[in-house]
Amino acid sequence: MAGAGREELGMEVMKPLIDEEDSDGISDEEHENTLLPVKTHYQLDNEEGITFIQTLTHLLKGNIGTGLLGLPLAIKNAGIVVGPISLVFIGFISVHCMHILVRCSHCLCQRMKKSSLGYSDTVSCAMEVGPLTALQKRASWGRYIVDFFLVITQLGFCGVYVVFLAENVKQVHEGFLESKIAPMNISATSSSSEKRNTDLRIYMLCFLPFLVLLVFIRDLKSLSLLSLLANLSMAVSLVIIYQYIVRDLADPRKLPPVVGWKKYPLFFGTAVFAFEGIGVVLPLENRMKDATRFPLALNIGMGIVMALYISLATLGYLRFGDEVKGSITLNLPQDKWLYQSVKILYSFGIFVTYSIQFYVPAEILIPVVTSRVRQKWKLLSELVVRALLVCSTCAVAVLIPRLDLVISFVGAVSSSTLGLILPPLVEILTFYKENLSLWTIFKDVFIAVVGFVGFLTGTYVTVEEIIYPASTALANATGSFPADLNATDLVVGLK
Repeated sequence: MAGAGREELGMEVMKPLIDEEDSDGISDEEHENTLLPVKTHYQLDNEEGITFIQTLTHLLKGNIGTGLLGLPLAIKNAGIVVGPISLVFIGFISVHCMHILVRCSHCLCQRMKKSSLGYSDTVSCAMEVGPLTALQKRASWGRYIVDFFLVITQLGFCGVYVVFLAENVKQVHEGFLESKIAPMNISATSSSSEKRNTDLRIYMLCFLPFLVLLVFIRDLKSLSLLSLLANLSMAVSLVIIYQYIVRDLADPRKLPPVVGWKKYPLFFGTAVFAFEGIGVVLPLENRMKDATRFPLALNIGMGIVMALYISLATLGYLRFGDEVKGSITLNLPQDKWLYQSVKILYSFGIFVTYSIQFYVPAEILIPVVTSRVRQKWKLLSELVVRALLVCSTCAVAVLIPRLDLVISFVGAVSSSTLGLILPPLVEILTFYKENLSLWTIFKDVFIAVVGFVGFLTGTYVTVEEIIYPASTALANATGSFPADLNATDLVVGLK
C-alpha cells in the first residue's frame, strides 16, 4: 500500500472476475482471442504484472474485513477449546482449496489453450472436460452457479457493512457525545436518555443516500486515495483493539470448552464467511509477474490472515467472555476518545470498502439490464440498478434486525459452496483421466462433504432462528431496546 497506483491495482484485481461474463455467445476461437490479452489489458502504468509484495498485500486486503471483528462471537458459539481448533481446521481447508483452484486453472488453461481462466470459467471448463456427458452438455451452468454465489456473497458483505456502520455510529453518537451534553441540562436527563435510544434502523436509512452516491462512482480508480486512507485507518484501529483486549484476560477455565451442537453451525457459517477470499485468488495469480511464486505468496498471506483471525477471536472472547458482541469494536469503552476513534476510523474504512465489494455484483447484473435498453437510456438504467442494489442491501438490514443470522446463512450457503464444495469437485473433474490416487479422491470427497454438511446445518439453524427468533433474541439482547432488536450482536462478519 505504498501509493495510489498500487491501490488502483488492488481495485482492478476484481475486474477479471467479471470479464468472464462477456464470453457468452461467441465461438471458441473468438473466445480464445478475447481471453489472450487479458494479462496486458489490465496492466497499470505500463507494468508487466504485480510483484510478490503487491500480491501479498492484495491477499491481505481481500481477506481482512469486518469478519475479523465478528470472530470472537463465533468462538462463543463453539467454545473456548473447540472454537480455535475448528478455526484452524477451516483455515487450512480453505487455503488448500485455494491451491486446488489454482492448480486446476493451470491444467485447464493448457488443455483449452487459454491465456488465463477466472473462477467461473475454471468451473465451466472442468465440467466440459469431465467424465459425465450430462455435465459436459451443461458446462455453461458452472459459470452461472459461481456468479450467482458471488453476487450473494458480495451483497451479503454490503448488507453487513450497513449494520456495522449504523451500530458503530449509533454507539459513538448516542453513547458518548450525548452523554457529555446531558450533564449540562440535569433537568432534561430523562428526555435526553430517551433521545439516545434512537432506533438503529434510523441510522441505516441515514447512510442510504451516501452509499447510493458512493456507488455512482463507476470508476474505482477514482477512489484509490480514499481506499489507501481506508486501509491505513483499519490497520491503526486493529493495533488499538489488540492493545486493549490483551489486558485483563479471563481464566480460560471459566469459559465453556464446548457449546451445544445447535450453536456450532452459526460458528461454521461465520468462520467460512470470514475465510471466503477465494474469489480474488485467480485474478491475483493471473496478474502476478512470476506466477511460480504465487503458492508461496498464498501460504504467507493466508498464514498471516489465520494468525490474525485466531488471535483476535480467542483473545476477544477471553477478554469479554459472554458479553462479547457481534463486532468487537462495540465492546470498547464509550467514555474514552481513543476507543471511540477506533469505531470512527474502522467505519470510515468500511464505508469506502462498500463500493469495492459492490463492484462485483454490480458488474455481473448491470450488463443484463443495460443490454435490453436503448443506448440513450443505458446510463440512466445503470444508475437505477446501482441505486436499487444499494437499497436491497439496506432493506435486508432494516427488515431483519438479527443480521448476524443472515450473515451466518450467507456464509453457510454461499461461502461454503465457493470455498469448500466446488474446488474439490473441480479437482476430481479436471484430473480424473490422470489416475487420481484413492487418497486424493477421499480427501476431495471429505472436504466437499464437510462443506455440504455445513451448508445444510447452517441453513437449517439460521433459518429456524430467523423464523423463531424469540429465545435467541432474548439471549443476545443488550436489554436497552426490546422493541427493535438491534442489540450490538448484530454484525457477525465479513470481508
